[in-house]
Amino acid sequence: MERKTLLTECPDSKGLIAQITNICYKHQLNIVRNTEYVDPVTGQFYMRTVLEGVFNDTTLLFDLDRALPQGSRRSLLSEGAKKVVVLVTKEAHCLGDILMKVFDGSLALDIAAIVGNYPELQSLADKFSIPFHYVPHQGVSRLEHEQHLLATIAAYQPEYLVLAKFMRILSADFVARYRNRIINIHHSFLPAFIGANPYQQAFERGVKIIGATAHFVNEQLDEGPIIEQMVRHVDHNFSAQDMAKAGRDVEKAALSRALQLVVENRVLVHGNKTVVL
Repeated sequence: MERKTLLTECPDSKGLIAQITNICYKHQLNIVRNTEYVDPVTGQFYMRTVLEGVFNDTTLLFDLDRALPQGSRRSLLSEGAKKVVVLVTKEAHCLGDILMKVFDGSLALDIAAIVGNYPELQSLADKFSIPFHYVPHQGVSRLEHEQHLLATIAAYQPEYLVLAKFMRILSADFVARYRNRIINIHHSFLPAFIGANPYQQAFERGVKIIGATAHFVNEQLDEGPIIEQMVRHVDHNFSAQDMAKAGRDVEKAALSRALQLVVENRVLVHGNKTVVL
């Protein structure tokens, strides 16, 4: 007996839920949980169906393709840990939080490797017996550095890349290799304060909340589909350094929550937005 998640996206039409669930019944699959949403602006239908039973993926998906309207997308995803490679620079808080959650079983990730453009976090990776690769960017071109990164990552064939405070801008060619599979944590409540030094920008603006945004990476800096955002209140007593210190806790929480949603197959990407079911 297996458990899998069926994600369906298509133009809305009458009877979609009945069509999909009847096909699942035909395949003698038990529906454990079902969640659906129709975008009132675009008329796009989204559904997440958790199924249990004996699966023949090919025939199930074939039957769905025949029944669903033109322009549909569907995927049948297995439960279990997602294989990831984590990219880091020097800051340890997001990586450490992920490692601890994987260690205690609260986050189902298979961290195949950690790759850093500085060597500082190797000792942390060693404590959890995870391979660490130091791929320096100094002294080489951006293209050469990315080629070295891609070669290192490719050896592990991850489902996702996690940028746990990886402070390098990735090229469009790099992003295209892992479209909607690179998850970044940005230390700001996007779309405000994009780019570098967001806490200094927030301090100068006199904001009353600071936040963090976990999002998929696309070709535009800090403009990819947003998965999760979190905030906390600050006031005039906070310096830029105080905001950065408080923000680290928000960053950890937002990234961890986004990864949990991805692990649970709850995130559908449509254009530059996500629907989280």
